[in-house]
Amino acid sequence: MSVVRDLILQADDQLRYPTGGELRSMVDFLTGGSQRLSIVKVLTDNEKKIIDEAAKQLFSRKPDYVAPGGNAYGQKQRAQCLRDYGWYLRLVTYGVLAGSTEQIQKIGLEGAREMYNSLGVPMPGMVEAMRTLREAALSLLSTEQAATAGPYFDFLIQGMQTTT
Repeated sequence: MSVVRDLILQADDQLRYPTGGELRSMVDFLTGGSQRLSIVKVLTDNEKKIIDEAAKQLFSRKPDYVAPGGNAYGQKQRAQCLRDYGWYLRLVTYGVLAGSTEQIQKIGLEGAREMYNSLGVPMPGMVEAMRTLREAALSLLSTEQAATAGPYFDFLIQGMQTTT
């Protein structure tokens, strides 16, 4: 779940103390804590703005999604789409906080294919939706913050691409 926990468990599994390199990794992780918290604060404080911008980008690129017969056509389907945006944005914040993609993998990617296929949602559309979510979120962060948060969005996008 976090770098510190993972390093401790790895050392314990091998019945040893953490190595110097592992201790440096822990220090780096702990030192970056305030930056990770500031990133999460920006993302959570701007959730609605991020989701609205991401949806605007997605539906302007893919107007067929909101046209009759599209997966986001109608108020209910569009609301469900926006709900998923919020859910994935929250997962990214979990990853940023923990310094790990484990929760994104466990909660957001495992079973995503089955769920979206059962709902008739094509995975390429979800990949594009996550790209617009990434763009909208990172546009609100400083360059340094975006460099920290970007890989968590990339992990999510890559994981969805491999499920198509």
